[in-house]
Amino acid sequence: MKRPTLEAVAARAGVSRATASRVVNGSETVHAKIRDAVLRAVDELGYVPNSSARSLVTRRTGAIALVVSEPPSAEDPLFSVIVRAVGRELEHAGKQVVLMLASTPAGYDRVERYVAGGHVDGVILLSTHGADPLPAALARTHVPVIAHGRPVATARLPYCDCDNVGGARAAARHLLERGRRRVANIAGPPDMPAGRDRLAGYREVLSAADRRSLIAMGDFTRESGAAAMRQLLLDGPDLDAVFAATDLMAIGALHTLRRAGRRVPDDVAVVGFDDIDEARYTDPPLTTVRTPVAAVARAIVARLLVPEPFAEPTILPADLIVRDSS
Repeated sequence: MKRPTLEAVAARAGVSRATASRVVNGSETVHAKIRDAVLRAVDELGYVPNSSARSLVTRRTGAIALVVSEPPSAEDPLFSVIVRAVGRELEHAGKQVVLMLASTPAGYDRVERYVAGGHVDGVILLSTHGADPLPAALARTHVPVIAHGRPVATARLPYCDCDNVGGARAAARHLLERGRRRVANIAGPPDMPAGRDRLAGYREVLSAADRRSLIAMGDFTRESGAAAMRQLLLDGPDLDAVFAATDLMAIGALHTLRRAGRRVPDDVAVVGFDDIDEARYTDPPLTTVRTPVAAVARAIVARLLVPEPFAEPTILPADLIVRDSS
């Protein structure tokens, strides 16, 4: 069956092709009666606009690339939450989401060529590391790019994030205010801005309180949190609190503490970061710092669709959620 054309719509409505085109493309300069006649003709004929032809004229595709510059961990629940939140906001804005994963030089090159080729109107970049070439590469495409989270320092991109430093300060301060004397930290990867910022917030509070830091490194996963907690118990057997830079690492720490015979929170208080769903169901329920995922997603999409040159980053507060683990 032959696909209805815009010319057929114009003929059915009794208007010129140019007028029919303006109505189909959402112009508000057409008289209401004429617009109604064109829209009736569209419905009667089953006309579907040719988005490819329209993009050639408008230079707009209606698509936004969501680029992940590392393979997400299979156990990372926050990744899917972020993708869903950003996807919902883009859908509300009438945009199509193109999810792209890149973790190799060939993958980086493929993403850069796809974006530079005009296939998307903008890019949202997730999860960058210190040596990640994508921020600088995407900045060269002259397509609007915004990062979810503070990007690496090699490329100056606009970004939206939660207050990782402030959230970590709140966690460390909470533990000290609860009377804990030896507060340890399970830090995230030092090549990731979120890992560095959360460590910085912890260190600031302990330094101001004239307390000595006790730190073990993790990689944001449950297993690394369990291993880091084992190391902390060896390095500081007198510790009575631990702040982990993610909930998954805090959950790993809870497992190690239980196996070591340490009661939570009686012997050791535990605080995480992110407030993933699982944090409410640990034993005991986990005190954590809530990442405002939905609010960050809204801010990212709003800034991408209405870009502001040289705009300051959008940093949203991260709130402490107190539960039974502290």
